[in-house]
Amino acid sequence: MAFTEYKNLDLPSIAEDILKDWHNNNSFQKSIDIREGSPKFVFYEGPPSANGMPGIHHVMARSIKDIFCRYKTLKGFQVERKAGWDTHGLPIELSVEKELGINKEDIGKSISIEDYNKACKKAVMRYTDVWNDLTKKMGYWVDMEKPYVTYKSKYIESVWWLIKNLYDKGLIYKGYTVQPYSPKAGTGLSSHELNQPGTYQNVTDTTVIAQFKAINESLPNSLNKFGSIHLLAWTTTPWTLPSNTALTVGPKIKYRLVSSFNLYTKKPINVLLAEDLMSKVFSTSYKEVFDAGSLKISENPKDKIPFLKKDLFIGNDLVGIKYEQLWKEAPLPYKNAENAFRVISGDFVTTEEGTGIVHTAPTFGADDAKAAKEANPEVPPMLVYDENHQLVPLVNLQGKFRKELKSLAGKYVKNEYYNENDDIPEKSVDVEIAIQLKTENKAFKVEKYLHSYPNCWRTDKPILYYPLDSWFIKVTEKKDVLKKLNESINWKPKSTGTGRFGNWLSNANDWNLSRSRFWGIPIPIWRTEDGSETEVIGSMEELKREISNSIKFGYMSSDPFESFELNNMDDSNYDRIDLHKNIVDQVILCSKSGKKMFREPDLIDVWFDSGSMPYAQWHYPFENKEMIDNNIAFPADYIAEGVDQTRGWFYTLHAISSLIFNSVSYKNVISNGLVLDKNGQKMSKRLGNAVDPFATIKKYGPDATRWYMISNANPWDNLKFNTDGIEESKRKFFGTLYNIYSFFSLYANIDQFCFSENEIPNNEKPELDRWIISELNSLIDEVDNCYLNYEPTKAARVISEFVQTYLSNWYVRLSRRRFWKGSYEKDKISAYQTLFTCLTEVSKISSPIAPFFMDRLYKDLVSNTKFNCQDSVHHTDFPKVNKKLVNPTLQKKIRKAQTICSLVLSLRKKEKIKVRQPLLKVMIPFNSEDEQLELNEISDLIRSEVNVKNVELINSSSGILVKKVKPNFKSLGPKLGNLLSPTVSKIKDFGINEIQAIEKGNQIFLKIGSKKITLDPSDLEIYSQDIEGWLVASENNITVALDIQLNDKLINEGISRELVNRIQNYRKEIGLLVTDKIILKIQNNNIIEKAIFENRKYILNETLAEDLIFKDKIDGGILIEFDNIKSKLSLTKKI
Repeated sequence: MAFTEYKNLDLPSIAEDILKDWHNNNSFQKSIDIREGSPKFVFYEGPPSANGMPGIHHVMARSIKDIFCRYKTLKGFQVERKAGWDTHGLPIELSVEKELGINKEDIGKSISIEDYNKACKKAVMRYTDVWNDLTKKMGYWVDMEKPYVTYKSKYIESVWWLIKNLYDKGLIYKGYTVQPYSPKAGTGLSSHELNQPGTYQNVTDTTVIAQFKAINESLPNSLNKFGSIHLLAWTTTPWTLPSNTALTVGPKIKYRLVSSFNLYTKKPINVLLAEDLMSKVFSTSYKEVFDAGSLKISENPKDKIPFLKKDLFIGNDLVGIKYEQLWKEAPLPYKNAENAFRVISGDFVTTEEGTGIVHTAPTFGADDAKAAKEANPEVPPMLVYDENHQLVPLVNLQGKFRKELKSLAGKYVKNEYYNENDDIPEKSVDVEIAIQLKTENKAFKVEKYLHSYPNCWRTDKPILYYPLDSWFIKVTEKKDVLKKLNESINWKPKSTGTGRFGNWLSNANDWNLSRSRFWGIPIPIWRTEDGSETEVIGSMEELKREISNSIKFGYMSSDPFESFELNNMDDSNYDRIDLHKNIVDQVILCSKSGKKMFREPDLIDVWFDSGSMPYAQWHYPFENKEMIDNNIAFPADYIAEGVDQTRGWFYTLHAISSLIFNSVSYKNVISNGLVLDKNGQKMSKRLGNAVDPFATIKKYGPDATRWYMISNANPWDNLKFNTDGIEESKRKFFGTLYNIYSFFSLYANIDQFCFSENEIPNNEKPELDRWIISELNSLIDEVDNCYLNYEPTKAARVISEFVQTYLSNWYVRLSRRRFWKGSYEKDKISAYQTLFTCLTEVSKISSPIAPFFMDRLYKDLVSNTKFNCQDSVHHTDFPKVNKKLVNPTLQKKIRKAQTICSLVLSLRKKEKIKVRQPLLKVMIPFNSEDEQLELNEISDLIRSEVNVKNVELINSSSGILVKKVKPNFKSLGPKLGNLLSPTVSKIKDFGINEIQAIEKGNQIFLKIGSKKITLDPSDLEIYSQDIEGWLVASENNITVALDIQLNDKLINEGISRELVNRIQNYRKEIGLLVTDKIILKIQNNNIIEKAIFENRKYILNETLAEDLIFKDKIDGGILIEFDNIKSKLSLTKKI
């Protein structure tokens, strides 16, 4: 037996090998089985849609999920995690329509709903194999064999049960309201869909300030004397002007009557608008005059148009004024037209922009509809009867004007709704309307305006606000419950929970459940044609009972679910039935009064599907009731998805659980940031900056990819993805760890170490071993807390710091000689045992982030021991901290040594003095006897590390090193303001007492005039003056002075060390074993000869040379060249 040795680090190959091991050993399932009977850790997988390809951001998202499930398994929890597929909704439908070359209007005509749904069902799982492949290759352990699928009948039945539960609680109602609507998708949208990231986009639209001519007979006495008057109203959606039925003013806003001339027709006008907005409206082309005589328009078109301010009114004075209908081709409202076209009052009116008078089209604005409804008498919306005698607005569901508008009929209200192959008009209808109003003296101003407008989250086309008959969940009624429950959720970051999500809950609207689509879960509500009776179905048992009743009444001839067996929960039984629209729409039920009941044609919002997964994945409450009722699988201990899900899945999970179970749905949540390209741009195929996750994993391996993504930025921050960063993670972290293991395995195999000896008690180990074991236990404690608090980035960074700074650069480097020199006795055994322990424990604590490499490392280490070990690192327990092995004093001492060495090495680098060149002395001041003792204990270590002959400790008060204090202006400037200058003068006079106080971390108190000033240690910097022939450096109240003067003896030793380095490298190049003895030959060189003469024994010992021979000329060998020295050497293995 021996420890496996490798020729190079190949992370992709390691991952492939470990993946095979996992498959052969059923490692994932075993990780669950070995924890049977242990406490459960509940994780929910947010279901992706498998009709699209995964991206590199999915590697990030799934790594974040995987880390904490693996960590909790190591901590002794049983962590079952079920995969899921989101199989309904717009993404699937739109892709199928594109493939089939159809649009929504064709469904049910040129293609049946049944065939269309079959196409959707086929398309939805198209890339399942690709997703499963990525899941495996990136090391995400989740049960893909038995996933929950949202189109399955069991899942749908659970969703129906939830809907019925909400209805029975009085939390579902039907309402005809103005809602966000996507003409290109052909469906209404919920408020949380409208607030998905990227939906609001900056667009430049044509805006109009329209002139509405008041009817003189309706004017109050205070306005009658001015003759003809127009009310100015501004709109960014001119296409809604034909549907105008009111103008809304703020009841307390001040309005000014102004006399001027129309910008386009030059006709005289009297207009009303908000006083506070006059400067914006009468800008650029206008100038104010102050008497009626100056109110004349110039014949020169370049001259500005005069305007004269007249009387002031408040909004309430204007309420009740009637005006002429603006658009001459527009019809009248279907009823109570006498109550239309008048001024009403509304509290939502502001003077931030526009004119302070709001154009009000109740059919296309929620605020408009509310204000119109609350007016007395109510203002009718612009609705007309269609061919089926149904009331409809002037714009149809495709976004086109109806025939009633004649010249505008058949035109899309936005050019974005035209298809690519359509004859797209050069002028949009907004421009057409503006031009028409100009010619009719009804447009006061027309201009382009940049503003934010919402697009559909799936079609990326503008939405409309449209009157729809929809089913809603009363979220507003339970808003306080949702907010209160949210307070108990641990959000990472916290600001998302209190800010983005908390604010969303505070302003939540009722949830629009209805979707006018075809592929989704049908809303299980049946109603009579007159709407007087409603039946909500919550199970197959209820549905079959009601169908049976309907058959008795003669409304149905047969049961479409006749083959379904009640109380049979086998999957095969449920697979016999299909509960989608094309089937359930055939079901006609019978009301209690004997009337026919038809299903409401809508589908359920797809976000309700995914928000139902905690219950529907278990087919609750029809099966597995205990999983929810006994809190075995509810609520989740942990979920994680993108930050966009704060108004998506995070919200719907929370809303459903709060409303139905009065409980949170999850206890801990990470909202991931975005994965951007290296320039901070959003990735997309269009921009050509998307990263292929498969190519990335194939090239760099999943471990380096995961480690880079997790260590580079907190999960909730945006990550600027750069493959250079992966390469750096591979080199710095995995490369270092690989080198440590390679070093260990090489010498352990030579000495046949296999941890067969009893472990050496910690108190009998050398100080260096005790120190690294202390650091290791401190690391385990810190990493455990990081994982516990959902801080994976901190965990990765402290592990990396330990491996590179402490284990590699300090422990292994300082212990090298112990491994390859001397006999196999206690000191060497202690070094092997210590390094073995460090590597195995690091493999365990790092395994949640880098599952493949750490499993390989663990297997390679334990396979050559007699320990009773697990077959995978993922089946082990997370290491427990041994507090007895933690020695803070020792850690502080060694860290001080590291700081001192770092300072000395930085001085060497500054003066370009190689570390192999010995120097005579370094001086280190101390402030107390304890510090002197501490420094004395690490002097040998310092001497060896920085290559100096002597470490001299001097008292700080000796006067040899003069310390000074200078102000930290970055800190003091903002703090002191105009007191900075006199304070700086006092700081310059600080002496030894103040310096010692600062070094102890104490505050300094000063009096500047009558003001008392407090200086913190961070406000000041202590430095030491240079001494001639020495270099001085300070950090963290530690000062060193390095003697940089060289003599011949030091120079010769430096040459010898360089020579040894060249010889050792040459040994490696020609493939000698570390134990091979050699004969060394060097070409004559006076400088080298002298150096070798003084250091011959050192060179022979270090290089395992049996002899060293000088030659006048060497054929072959290698050229050695450094400083001013040039020679050749050759070596041969001694047989």
